[in-house]
Amino acid sequence: MARRETPEINAGSMADIAFLLLIFFLVTTTMNVDSGISKKLSEKPPADYVPPVIKEKNIFEVNINRNNELLVEGNRMNVRELKDAAVKFIDNGGGEGKIEDGVATGPCDYCKGERSSTSSDHPNKAIISVQSDRGTDYGTYIVVQNELLKAYTELRNRLCQERYRMSFTELEKAYSDDKNNEELKKKVEDIKSAYPQIISDAEPTSAN
Repeated sequence: MARRETPEINAGSMADIAFLLLIFFLVTTTMNVDSGISKKLSEKPPADYVPPVIKEKNIFEVNINRNNELLVEGNRMNVRELKDAAVKFIDNGGGEGKIEDGVATGPCDYCKGERSSTSSDHPNKAIISVQSDRGTDYGTYIVVQNELLKAYTELRNRLCQERYRMSFTELEKAYSDDKNNEELKKKVEDIKSAYPQIISDAEPTSAN
């Protein structure tokens, strides 16, 4: 009886198929990407630019040392207290706002703060300055930034609820779903201009 020979398999074509499958999965697979913290870098000022004079009371100093300890206005603070402290500073409304188009915006008529003469004049003048150390943990820095963003979110939600009967979060969602809606756009701009997000990152200090 003749012995049956096992047919050979052309492995070359299998390699081509595996390569095509690899390309297919690389093209179609989606990967989760961390969004991080949204930051808009300022443009380089012209050579003849003269920086405006900023009153010390309009600057809210937040420092994170190399031991990941939080100091606000020179005093130690628990990070859980930071949001409320930032809200109090931003919403103080103790003076006049910025001059826009040659006209002063006047006092803040929507602020609900203490209107202290030793704190910020107006939300559009309130600057939060964050300075970390080169030895600060990145996680701690992120937590601090999140608490500051929560302060703005709380104030914007409150004002938006008063003016438009919805939270700012809901308003932004509605506008993102209908970018051509001019009315929604004006409302979003109105709330953002009332409580502009002004967070400045100072140059980190060097750890010894």
